[in-house]
Amino acid sequence: MTQPRLLVVLLNFRTAQMCMRAADAAVTAMEGLDAEMVIVDNDSGDGSFEELSAFCDGRGWPHVRVVASGHNGGFGAGNNFGIRAGRMDGQRPDYVYILNSDAFPAPDAIRTLLDWCDAHPQTGIAGSYIHGVEGDAHDTAFRFPSIASEFEHAIRLGPVSRLLAHKRVPMALPTTPERVDWLAGASMMMRMDMLDRIGLFDETFFLYFEETDLCLRAARDGWDTIYHPDSRVAHVGSVSTGMKGWQRIPQYWLDSRLHYFTKNHGAFYATLATAAHVTGGVLWRLRRVIQRKPPADPPQFLGDLFAHALRAPFRAAPKSPSRHPQDPAKRLS
Repeated sequence: MTQPRLLVVLLNFRTAQMCMRAADAAVTAMEGLDAEMVIVDNDSGDGSFEELSAFCDGRGWPHVRVVASGHNGGFGAGNNFGIRAGRMDGQRPDYVYILNSDAFPAPDAIRTLLDWCDAHPQTGIAGSYIHGVEGDAHDTAFRFPSIASEFEHAIRLGPVSRLLAHKRVPMALPTTPERVDWLAGASMMMRMDMLDRIGLFDETFFLYFEETDLCLRAARDGWDTIYHPDSRVAHVGSVSTGMKGWQRIPQYWLDSRLHYFTKNHGAFYATLATAAHVTGGVLWRLRRVIQRKPPADPPQFLGDLFAHALRAPFRAAPKSPSRHPQDPAKRLS
């Protein structure tokens, strides 16, 4: 039986040393598979491309190459660049596996996802159990965001969370392979037939919400997204973005959030989602003052969110090159 052809895309932005570790782990996990890997340096501008090229040349890997995107268009654009670069042998891949530069797959992690997808034709996307370097489980299986989930997250109140538990975005991690709404993009297997139908990542998203949008488009086209706990990947997290140390919510997060809701549910729904978050956030802050609780959001988050929503009608509608079914992914067929 012919093995499925796999393209692994490893995306780097100013994390060359960690990316080398990820590449080592990925190459081990690719053993025995018909797989090639393309490492995309997403216009780091810090010598990463040269470091990674020298590293791979030194390893002598015949099935790994390093390419430079030439422009940092964000997470989705960088992965799209790698997918469009394709395999060195010119053959169209059956599957594409994307991996973060701070993520280290176990030796069987990639094969586990590939075997599942190959045995389940309805699966369009499959993702891994992601854990920290100390073994702590990360939230990586999710429900789609909604008006209700925005309110539940912002108010941080036990009775509300219990009432809206079925709307809460992070899910309890399944212990067996299970269908979910969306998965974190740190370790994600995607069927090429699905990408040919729905398109690649929407490059309007610079960072955040792009994998949520992709999984929603897949679901609307009839594909399953599967969380597979037997595919294990260690993940440092937020190395490129610095999310854990944010002192102010970045503009691109606000832009991505608004684009997700507006694109997929309409402007009125997006307005209601923001109103729900602001209402919940105000109630939380009142309770925080009374109960002397520590802050849970970056400074000025609620004001930034509200101001961003007020400015939205005066901004030009974003254009995405990757949301239409006739995406350049077709060039690989």
